[in-house]
Amino acid sequence: MILPNQLTVLRIILTPFVVFFMLGQGRYYSEIAIIIYIVAALTDWYDGWLAKKFNYFTNWGKVWDPIADKVLTAGTMISLVYLEVIPWIPVAVILLRDIFITGFRSYAEHVRKPFPTSRYAKVKTFIEMVYLNFVLISFLLEKSEVLPDGLRKFFGMLLVDEVVFWGLIVVMLLTVHSAYLYVKENFNLYKDLIKNGRS
Repeated sequence: MILPNQLTVLRIILTPFVVFFMLGQGRYYSEIAIIIYIVAALTDWYDGWLAKKFNYFTNWGKVWDPIADKVLTAGTMISLVYLEVIPWIPVAVILLRDIFITGFRSYAEHVRKPFPTSRYAKVKTFIEMVYLNFVLISFLLEKSEVLPDGLRKFFGMLLVDEVVFWGLIVVMLLTVHSAYLYVKENFNLYKDLIKNGRS
């Protein structure tokens, strides 16, 4: 297995550890969760860089790289819901969309009619990750046992309820809209998927 694919697997493996330390109550768990999350996020950037630089593109990687991204995103979002940092309904919509589009994309690869990630979807993903990183890191740093009280209070103040809520609503709307565009632009493929699902 080539290195980019190994990094994809590593990202999936690291996700349960991020969740464990986010939800745990042990000493320095917040700091450990941040470190593991950053390492997992960096594997996403690094395996993409390696693939482009050395042309390390495989059918396996095309399917599993986005799945690894969704696993990490889903794990952290569900943990934030459990910790009552973000509401569950927008998260459920986002995750259902991701499951649908990931399955749709995998089907397209299977029938050899792949569709590229659109520029709009990339912008959506960027905004989603900025939002998630902001909420996750602010929340964990507020709980930090290393930072001084003043800095912890600062990160706590960043988590304004209205900002957290409406930021998530914006991410949800962009997510749903990008899914609609994918289906619209690949409608014949979508009809085939529905037809095969009924047969």
